[in-house]
Amino acid sequence: MSESSHVAYDTIIPNNVGLASDRKVLKALEKWHPEFLSWWKSMGPDGFQESPVYLRTAISVEREGWAQFGYVKMPEYRWGILLAPQVENRTIGFGEYQGEPVWHEVPGEYRALLRRLIVIQGDTEPASVEQQRFLGKTAPSLYDMRNAFQVNVEEARHLWAMVYLLQKYFGRDGREEAQELLRRRSGDPDAPRLLGAFNEETPDWLSFFMFTFFTDRDGKMQLESLAQSGFDPLSRTTRFMLTEEAHHMYVGQSGIARVLQNTCQIMAKNQIDDPFRIDEIRELGAIDLPLIQRKVNFHFSVSLDLFGSEISTNAANFFDAGLKGRYKELDIDDDHRLVDALYPVLKVIDGRIQSIDSPALPALNTRLRDDYVRECARGIERWNLVMAKAGIEFKLKLPHIAFNRAIGEFSSVEASPEGHLMQQKEWQQQRDHYLPTTDDADFLQSLMQPLHQPGQYASWIAPPARSIDNQPDDFEYVRIPG
Repeated sequence: MSESSHVAYDTIIPNNVGLASDRKVLKALEKWHPEFLSWWKSMGPDGFQESPVYLRTAISVEREGWAQFGYVKMPEYRWGILLAPQVENRTIGFGEYQGEPVWHEVPGEYRALLRRLIVIQGDTEPASVEQQRFLGKTAPSLYDMRNAFQVNVEEARHLWAMVYLLQKYFGRDGREEAQELLRRRSGDPDAPRLLGAFNEETPDWLSFFMFTFFTDRDGKMQLESLAQSGFDPLSRTTRFMLTEEAHHMYVGQSGIARVLQNTCQIMAKNQIDDPFRIDEIRELGAIDLPLIQRKVNFHFSVSLDLFGSEISTNAANFFDAGLKGRYKELDIDDDHRLVDALYPVLKVIDGRIQSIDSPALPALNTRLRDDYVRECARGIERWNLVMAKAGIEFKLKLPHIAFNRAIGEFSSVEASPEGHLMQQKEWQQQRDHYLPTTDDADFLQSLMQPLHQPGQYASWIAPPARSIDNQPDDFEYVRIPG
């Protein structure tokens, strides 16, 4: 079977890449499959491996009707290898090879660079599953539990997507890298995941919603950049991954909105117009708005580190080689070469944060991060509408990009959320005003009581505006035995 929109089920691995006639790769993937299942059962959602879950499964790569819904036990989910349709006569859109035909095999001189890109992307996928493995036990509803599980199985499918590329195009090196993707563990001191944000804990559902909004949005930006790649199999793989990724960010966007809506409703019902009457609000079983701001500060700043250093030779090399473009590269009105172009980069100079015009090619991480910040800001605006409609005078804000950074230009300084540089002593004094505290974590844990009755929701979150797949409000999204 040739690569197409149709998904074949004639092997244990659903695919539209003709695996049945690619015996070498099929054999390698069939060998990897039981090791993957072992990883999933030990590191996937804990306690719910035998529960039928109402999940969507991809059956096509066309824009319409690409997925179907149905109950499935997660270990039996049909993880597939799916590439978006091939674009005829596609050419490389940027860098040194701009205008030349895209590559369908790995260009030898860029083998190591390309493998590194795929491994880094692949490592994030199982990491998020590991970070979220205990969330089912404290789900605020069956609707939310199902959404978390949907995110988990699709992150695992994205792992399959990257492993296919490694097995298909990188031989023994690829097979070894595929094994390493299962060996590393989120937060493991001896074998951690490659990127810092994917070693953080996701101990509660507010953290999960923040993660899917902020950190999965970084994933979207990276996937969009890889979708521009001159290596066509990578481009087509990530183009389809973006179809699934949209749901993950929706879970975060809508999840936080529902938390805000619930808090505003409880404040109004109890005639509390001051969002800083925190003890009263918490006693009513709601999450106070200043705590949500501190969580925004933390998850946004940690996610910014995923973009790497502001000035990066690696980013320039990826672009120049035609391997990784910019966000929506083809919509940018320039020469797509950047040889003499400049881009503004914030730096600390003489004790002040200043904008400096820098060569655009090595500043590509900064540009991608700026695109990300703009997208996050639009989400913040939507959240603020919730408070505005409720008549609550409180606005969430994104902190300055210099705030709480561990990588890049601002890793050696301390800055307030407003972007004012601070001495270390002052930072320590103010830290608990800026970032979540142990008391915040304890309070959130106290709220994390499971609610598994269909159609019911925990006291700290509002019901969703709409159901999944037009199901009734009391639909049993997860069937829990016993």
